[in-house]
Amino acid sequence: MANTLSPQSVITFWKHAGPARWFKKDEAFDTEFRDTFHAAHFQAARGELEHWMDSPQGALALLLLLDQYPRNAFRGTAHMFATDPLARLYAGRMIDAGMDKQIEASLKPFCYLPLEHSENVEDQQRSLALNQALDANTYRWAKEHADIIERFGRFPHRNGVLARTTTAEERVFLEEGGFSG
Repeated sequence: MANTLSPQSVITFWKHAGPARWFKKDEAFDTEFRDTFHAAHFQAARGELEHWMDSPQGALALLLLLDQYPRNAFRGTAHMFATDPLARLYAGRMIDAGMDKQIEASLKPFCYLPLEHSENVEDQQRSLALNQALDANTYRWAKEHADIIERFGRFPHRNGVLARTTTAEERVFLEEGGFSG
């Protein structure tokens, strides 16, 4: 991307990709996202972009770099989840400051995804409460995530890349088509 790194450059890229590419496994998109924002992801992970938390757009851009970017750029590796704690911290700060209310409807779910991606029951409950005000499909996905955490205390589909032992109950769940992320 020729543009200078800014919150708007991250958001513009993400909006341009659109819903058809946001949650689909697409190697070409993963590569484009990885190549475009590789350095920015690591700047965000090191806290070098924390000043972006001063604005709603900046906060959203940080969440995209710390929560969505690694899920695309590092698909199939433990690094997919490495910046989740920082994304949750920033999401909490953003929500507590009311900045999520200033984000356009189509992008608002990304303010709450770090909570939805959490393996913490309290984060899941907060995600449900926030997502309930959004569209039914967004809430359905939040509920599915929360139900898995309620049942297993973690996301079984992550076990392989995180070198965790899969329980017999988790294995049945996964073999029967349980959520794969």
